[in-house]
Amino acid sequence: MTPRPPTSYWIVFAIVLALLAAAPLVLPPFWQRFATEILIWGLLAMSSDILIGYTGMVSFGHSAFFGLGMYGAAAALVTVKPPSLWLAVLYGLAGAGLVAVFVAYFATRLRDIYFAISTLVFSQIFYVIIFTWTEVTGGENGLTFSQPPLTLFGLHGARFTPVTFHWFVLAVVTLSYLAVRRVTQSPFGMVLQSIRENEPRTRAIGYHVERYKMVAVMLSGLFAGLAGTLYAIQNKFAAPDFVFFVVSGEVVIFNVMGGMGTLVGPFAGAAFFLLLREGLSRFLTEYYLIPLGIIFTLMVMFVPQGLLGFARRALNR
Repeated sequence: MTPRPPTSYWIVFAIVLALLAAAPLVLPPFWQRFATEILIWGLLAMSSDILIGYTGMVSFGHSAFFGLGMYGAAAALVTVKPPSLWLAVLYGLAGAGLVAVFVAYFATRLRDIYFAISTLVFSQIFYVIIFTWTEVTGGENGLTFSQPPLTLFGLHGARFTPVTFHWFVLAVVTLSYLAVRRVTQSPFGMVLQSIRENEPRTRAIGYHVERYKMVAVMLSGLFAGLAGTLYAIQNKFAAPDFVFFVVSGEVVIFNVMGGMGTLVGPFAGAAFFLLLREGLSRFLTEYYLIPLGIIFTLMVMFVPQGLLGFARRALNR
């Protein structure tokens, strides 16, 4: 039976949630939007943590799930009139879910570096399809569309503002975090962690490892698609660049920087990386990747447990 978290955990959770809810009320417009993007990228990183941190499977294919979530939402908003927020979310989840089933069926038959390479190959296949299928995807230019109205709690036709959209994203991210947390602490999540620690022993005691891996990939892909849907709705466009493997690489960096196998760590890693990149790019323009790479290398060497692990160790002292 999974022990319940201490009361202090929920107090800290409520305080962080309140601060995130109040943030757009005090931040200037640019930082309002930036805070919302951090939440969305954090959700994408958390979806990847299901595989990297809990199952021990490094995926370089999350850009495919993220991008197909974007294009699924775009398809709903371009073809269906009047545009519907919930239909965009449904299409985005469906697009990412179908791709996740396809990738899970083939990629989970491989292990370790071969699994990582196969997910990279699949993401590049979908990138080429989207980039070249100009009639449907818009090719290099992507798709643009208008933001759907807010249809929630009896509101019909009300337009999102930066503040209300931030609250909407925060609500979706919070519910997603609680859902994934529940899954990872369930017996299913315990089996995933057993696969991470010792896959042959997990197989030997009777668990169908491939099935658990397939479900983990599909679950991870769904939440990645949800992040892509939110990003598309916020920015009102979908572009092939977000299906490129660079996005998958950044997601892995978010996990490493924040702390793998923690769910909260990926959000911290996404915030740290994006804020650092924003600050460095303002002063060093095109050369910002050099100090960013040095900082990441030093963190891997001296803080391998990530920011969250470092904070925990400091508090225990």
